[in-house]
Amino acid sequence: MILLPLLLLALGAAPEENLEPLVKRVIDVWVIAEQNAADPVAPERAFYEGAIPGMLRRLDPHSTFFDPGQFEQLQQLERSTTKGFGSVVSVIPGRVIILQTLPDTPSARSGLAPGDEILSVNGIRLAGLDQEELMGLLGQSRQQQARLDVRKPGNARILQFVLTPQQMQSPSVEREFLVRAGIAYLRVASFDSETGRQVREAIEKLGGATLKGLVLDLRNNPGGLMPPALETAALFLKPGQKVVSVRGRKAEAAEVKVPDSAAPYTFPVAVLMNSRSASASEIVAGALQDHDRAAIVGEPSFGKGLVQSVYPLSHGTAMALTTAFYYTPSGRSIQRPLHGGQLDAATSPAVEDPHEYRTDSGRAVRGGGGIQPDQAVPLEATTRLRAVLDASGSFTSFATDFVRKNPAIGERFNVAPGVVDDFQVFLSQRNIRPAMNEWLSELEWVRNRLKTEIFNQALGVEKGDEVEAQRDPQILAALKAIGAL
Repeated sequence: MILLPLLLLALGAAPEENLEPLVKRVIDVWVIAEQNAADPVAPERAFYEGAIPGMLRRLDPHSTFFDPGQFEQLQQLERSTTKGFGSVVSVIPGRVIILQTLPDTPSARSGLAPGDEILSVNGIRLAGLDQEELMGLLGQSRQQQARLDVRKPGNARILQFVLTPQQMQSPSVEREFLVRAGIAYLRVASFDSETGRQVREAIEKLGGATLKGLVLDLRNNPGGLMPPALETAALFLKPGQKVVSVRGRKAEAAEVKVPDSAAPYTFPVAVLMNSRSASASEIVAGALQDHDRAAIVGEPSFGKGLVQSVYPLSHGTAMALTTAFYYTPSGRSIQRPLHGGQLDAATSPAVEDPHEYRTDSGRAVRGGGGIQPDQAVPLEATTRLRAVLDASGSFTSFATDFVRKNPAIGERFNVAPGVVDDFQVFLSQRNIRPAMNEWLSELEWVRNRLKTEIFNQALGVEKGDEVEAQRDPQILAALKAIGAL
């Protein structure tokens, strides 16, 4: 049984005689439930989903128990692999449309192509599902063989595909391109075992030390492994500079510094953050901010500065336990205040942190959890017209038909006035008829979105993202911060 080692970890070095009655009480409850409950009680469910997670929730929100399947997924993350079919899709409520199929993947081999619409997965129709339900269903389907009902553009016939997922490499550097002449853009989705190497290779591919600047996009990056995050930070910091420090009740206080052998890049850097940037991404941003090495642009980050130690257990299970806290080079705690667990007292003072933190140049930076941007840039407000066009999937549907009729689209393509007029007619046929002033005020946004969606399906989502970057307000602010605008 794995409950006893977990109790020992949770309660520290408590004498065994103090634990014995507690463990016996848990076993007594289990025996009574197993013998007398109205329905049979599965022991894995009772302990894996009930007793053990319930105990860990009393510690803090991030200490977690992994059943065998979840532990295997964690190990896949560390190996930079994931299961999937190799397709990139557009997900809107009730609809899933394929934007791209990656070479030599189950999707590509089956004959799926950009513009195909997935109508059902394993017999579950997508038309009535909201965004969250769709994402959950797609995530589950990637773990085992899936049956898809698909309609191809211009064809009323419903085709059925059976796809078997395969292990695929998942590069954490999702995008790399020149957003301006001599200015590189990298989007890093997570920190896994290969991230540091991938970041350096992407920079070298785009110009290396000759670059005039870099926009490092860590938005929606939830973190991951610490060594590649430290390796990434060391690409821009001087040898010997502190990257992060660690302090905890049992953990020995430690400082991590840039290796003496480091040869960092010296071009200007801006880092994009938002409320979903957490953990390892906050360590990178905090180190670059405290050493005045990068401008942080966007929104305040999540605030997850807990050291998670993973303890393998019996029967293929494991546990991630909070054992210490991360601090930026200036001494700021990255962890935001927690509530409802044993770490409340340790994190609550961060709300009203009276200490004044300073960067290397003496510039004041705020504590209190998370990384506060040097330049706050909120996302654009969603207008009524934008919400309608996005929710209806109008851009994707129009682009599917447009690409089918114009298969020779190249990188020089631009949205001509005639294409915008055709889109207006397309919307009118679907009872979307905005007022003239509303339409004119959104015209540039409409042109950009049309080009993005057409590129997504004709040239691949990487090219679509390059188009989108040209009007992203946070990317534009980052360019301005490093003197590229």
